[in-house]
Amino acid sequence: MHYVKFFDEITLQDLPLVGGKNASLGEMSRALASLGVKVPEGFATTAEAYWAVLDHNELRERMFAKLAGLDVGDVESLAETGRQIRDWLTHATLPPRLEEEILAAYQRLCEAAGRTLEVAVRSSATAEDLPTASFAGQQETYLNIRGAENLLVTCKRVFASLFTDRAIAYRTHQGFAHDKVALSIGVQRMVRSDLAASGVMFTLDTESGFRDAVLITAAYGLGENVVQGAVNPDEFLVFKPLLEQGFRPIIKRQLGSKALRMIYASDPQPGRSTRNVETSPEERACFSVTDEEVLELARQAVAIERHYGRPMDIEWAKDGISNELYVLQARPETVQSQRRITAIEHYILQGHGEVLARGKAVGQKIAAGRARVILHVRDMDRLQDGEVLVTDMTDPDWEPVMKRAAAIVTNRGGRTCHAAIVARELGIPAVVGCGEATQRIPDGQEVTVSCAEGDAGHVFRGYIPYRVAQQPLREGATTRTKLYLNVARPEQAFELALLPADGVGLARMEFIIMRHIQAHPNALLHPERVDENTRRQIEVLLRGYQDGADYFIHKLAEGVAQIAAAFWPRPVIVRFSDFKSNEYAALLGGAPFEPREENPMLGLRGAARYYHSGYAEGFALECAALKRVREVMGLTNVALLLPFVRTVAEAREVIALLERHGLRRGEHELKLYIMCEIPANALLAHDFLTVCDGFSIGSNDLTQLTLGVDRDSGLLTGFDERDPAVLALMRMAISACRKEGKYIGICGQAPSDFPEITRFLVEAGIGSISLNPDSLFAMREVVAAAESAAQR
Repeated sequence: MHYVKFFDEITLQDLPLVGGKNASLGEMSRALASLGVKVPEGFATTAEAYWAVLDHNELRERMFAKLAGLDVGDVESLAETGRQIRDWLTHATLPPRLEEEILAAYQRLCEAAGRTLEVAVRSSATAEDLPTASFAGQQETYLNIRGAENLLVTCKRVFASLFTDRAIAYRTHQGFAHDKVALSIGVQRMVRSDLAASGVMFTLDTESGFRDAVLITAAYGLGENVVQGAVNPDEFLVFKPLLEQGFRPIIKRQLGSKALRMIYASDPQPGRSTRNVETSPEERACFSVTDEEVLELARQAVAIERHYGRPMDIEWAKDGISNELYVLQARPETVQSQRRITAIEHYILQGHGEVLARGKAVGQKIAAGRARVILHVRDMDRLQDGEVLVTDMTDPDWEPVMKRAAAIVTNRGGRTCHAAIVARELGIPAVVGCGEATQRIPDGQEVTVSCAEGDAGHVFRGYIPYRVAQQPLREGATTRTKLYLNVARPEQAFELALLPADGVGLARMEFIIMRHIQAHPNALLHPERVDENTRRQIEVLLRGYQDGADYFIHKLAEGVAQIAAAFWPRPVIVRFSDFKSNEYAALLGGAPFEPREENPMLGLRGAARYYHSGYAEGFALECAALKRVREVMGLTNVALLLPFVRTVAEAREVIALLERHGLRRGEHELKLYIMCEIPANALLAHDFLTVCDGFSIGSNDLTQLTLGVDRDSGLLTGFDERDPAVLALMRMAISACRKEGKYIGICGQAPSDFPEITRFLVEAGIGSISLNPDSLFAMREVVAAAESAAQR
């Protein structure tokens, strides 16, 4: 055939002939099938076919003359030009030889299937799917096309889609000449994902650019809903290095609402071959794919990335009849992979206000501007420079004006939807999947859009002050003392891992419980003991999980795992929960399970909780989560830290409890440390060190308990870690650990605040200092100078 090539005849070298999308499908069909990557069979028309259509209909000169000098910023002129060219192509006739070859190729697919086959008909431009410009979504895709006549009509529609308004504008913005770009059509057997699920996956984290993760999104039905942002999909994050070692490192799972399912239309015609139906409450409350399918998708993504040698953006689908997983498209990722990070930018909100809408944060920036609520693409020219675009969802038709926006807010969509992708390309914040943003945000209202507070993005009424702090990435001085980071939030970990730190000296479990789990573990285990309103809130949290225990274990494990994966293989020290009774009571459903204590700081906290009848079940869940992190996910760089251990006998009791829960010191390289934050820990250091692998000094509590001051009291001032008594206890602990050859570090606040404390610790021979991220570089210089002085 002259105008048609089957996928198994195509390689990446054929990109000028069949465009990026089809060249990639051919490459995967030929090179990756043996690695388990399944690509539905199909064929492509060539670039010569496109030029033949133009010449057969005498369109070449007319089209490009009409495009010459077009100002794509003039939305009306752009729309009129695009409409005229599309009309010419839609009503064109196909050259007889091209028509014959398309029908012959389609017949071959039908004969192989044993029936008249449904196919997807997609565009593949010769300037598409390049490493620096994706062109994703610029041309049309038609699904569930059945029969020869429908196929030919659809092919003309795809040729015409090379001149959608968005495609014309995008080519102009990217510097591609219209008369140098041809279009190939891909015709591919449909995967019956209308009966199952589909989605998009990236071989990096789309927010941070972290290269060792696969991000997978999934929703029910055909994949256009996920690509277009019509649904809020499920999201999964898989850690690549340990996936290949046989572990199950799903380090994050997030349930999406998945309100719609795209299925086949009962009487399919070009342009109306699919329809959306609402999903059931039961479907929305479940993940749309299993963990095993997530892992298999991640394996295929890794194989594709390794073959192409760059981060990839991949569309996938599950066949609801065969239950097989297929790759439908693969293109280079074009945003994060092009970034050259020289500094970490921290946007810091300096106040709060009324929250008008909340959804998924895209990026980590903050922006403010006047909200412009636009419900229809025909009204998009209402958006002015610097305004916040608020709409139901965006698709590529919006692109001619999206660059005007200071931020984007949508009712629908996930982190891989169109609005999210464009926001990343433009470097602006977006909050997607808000549900009712267009109803809750008044048109013309001044708003502040914040994506700087973790996974959740917020739209505040009015202007909220914020600042931007830049932390240049540089190596700095080399130190003998290990410099670790205190990491509070899992969602920060991928970015913080770029800093030249030796690991994580403190990851507080209570922060993960508070932000990610939200409910008291006993309330999750015993919902019958809380009031009806709390039970309903817990039921919402548990959607997608078997029960409260399953929810707690998975959410805690995933929070820890994100930090451990980010810093892999550097050590990550995770401290068991150290909430006080009043802090536990503040969790959802916590009040019925917690005592009222006059001074919770000196009450039921730390190690004493773990074997207490009121919390023993909760501690078992904590242990199960950490066992999952280390043994199921394979993140053995996680070491454990016991807080507030009052006596050696108590240490032994808790360690025996850990062993009963499957966490045995030394097994699977498990390190177990004790916080040195009570004077008794330093005074009896040699005895405590017989049952653990070392100390981590908690300078804040050590100061309080040495000097008898309450950090929650504003009446007592002038007491801090620099007091000679506190320093003496620190020196005692350091000396004991060095004598026993055990780990000794500090994870308290003092070294981040006081350079003189840092110098003292180095002179005393501390092994590691864990710092707040913003003080790492400054304290590195202090440590290097102190080490140099000690050598002299």
